[in-house]
Amino acid sequence: MTGVLALWLPILLSAVIVFVVSSVIHMLSPWHKGDYPQMPNEDRVLAALRPFAIPPGDYMIPRPATRAAMSSPEFLEKVKQGPVVVMTVMKGSTAMAPRFIGWFVYAVVVGIFAACVAGSALPPGSPYLHVFHFVALVAFVGYSLALWQLSIWYGRSWMITFKATVDGLIYALLTAGTFGWLWPH
Repeated sequence: MTGVLALWLPILLSAVIVFVVSSVIHMLSPWHKGDYPQMPNEDRVLAALRPFAIPPGDYMIPRPATRAAMSSPEFLEKVKQGPVVVMTVMKGSTAMAPRFIGWFVYAVVVGIFAACVAGSALPPGSPYLHVFHFVALVAFVGYSLALWQLSIWYGRSWMITFKATVDGLIYALLTAGTFGWLWPH
């Protein structure tokens, strides 16, 4: 068994590496460029929505008031007429600092969970590939698998989910490599 405190360096360094590589993937490569196309008639849609002052949050339209209302003719007609929308309304800010901080903290949390699992299974001095195996599996789950639910339940583009899963695999491999390299002896 290896204590989590003995793994502080790979936890933090892997988070830094994931942060830098994810920034390169998202800002300098064309990999995610087409993930969110511009909405047709964007200006008109925004002008139509603005008067409602929709607070930040996640919404589904149409949404029945109760489970029983899901099968009502009125609700079914709304669904049939469309559009059916799942949307996230964000604060009117393009400030990236809170998102960058949140992403870095998330990478640290994934590293902590990977350290907990690998550390509970492996003693100091474990071979690189054993450490790599445990950490890669946990980090991949942390970075990727929960994203699939958005495509399954809410119709998010499977292509976006696939790309995010590939990103998660890259981040997991980098995390695992860092842990394998810096595993205590």
